[in-house]
Amino acid sequence: MDGTETRRLSRLTAILTQLQSKRLSTATELAKKFQVSIRTIYRDIRALEEAGIPVFAEEGKGYSLVEGYRLPPVSFTESQANALITAEQLVLRNKDASFVREYTEAITKIKAVLLHQTKDKADLLSKRIAIRNNPENSSTSNSMSAIQLALTNFNLLKMDYQAEQAALSTRVVEPFAIYSTQENWIMIAFCRLRQEYRAFRLDRIRKLEILKEHFEPHKMTLPEYFAICLEKSRPLT
Repeated sequence: MDGTETRRLSRLTAILTQLQSKRLSTATELAKKFQVSIRTIYRDIRALEEAGIPVFAEEGKGYSLVEGYRLPPVSFTESQANALITAEQLVLRNKDASFVREYTEAITKIKAVLLHQTKDKADLLSKRIAIRNNPENSSTSNSMSAIQLALTNFNLLKMDYQAEQAALSTRVVEPFAIYSTQENWIMIAFCRLRQEYRAFRLDRIRKLEILKEHFEPHKMTLPEYFAICLEKSRPLT
């Protein structure tokens, strides 16, 4: 096998991993990622199909693998997948580029074994987690997993919350996002009691329950939320 064939085999394997790690991948995305022409990607997809790989082409959207086709024997629960996504956000802040690169490649392989539905939820969670700085001391909590599940499944949360220097209150909220200040994990949620988005420290949640009732997905993105907060904090001129 010459160098060209070796590179192509390596690329085919990488394309398969990419297809397994995302719900949909376009030919343009794949061509850019692997630095080849779109025509080459078309040939590679055809080669995978001829090899028996169940690649499904959604017209106008992209390529995906038939539901249920994944790399055995590894499997993850939704909570385990959420934990890996959360860890990814922490790793991406590491100063060592080689460590970030290796972890990113590893997490791509891990995502490859997830079912389509779980991939979609993992992608949503990865867009709704941020890490920011905070000088305060950290405290422990035990709500992260439940909040992540509620966030990606659009379930309402009912919680007893102890705000600083305030009485214990019961809130029903629509979880929107989670971010870390290095010292504390914070849940951003639309509070139905206050009828606005509020930030809740996880270590101040005294009791948490995932309700069966669902809410409509939020149209706003996490960067948009931070931009609104920044605008509100600017002094009037």
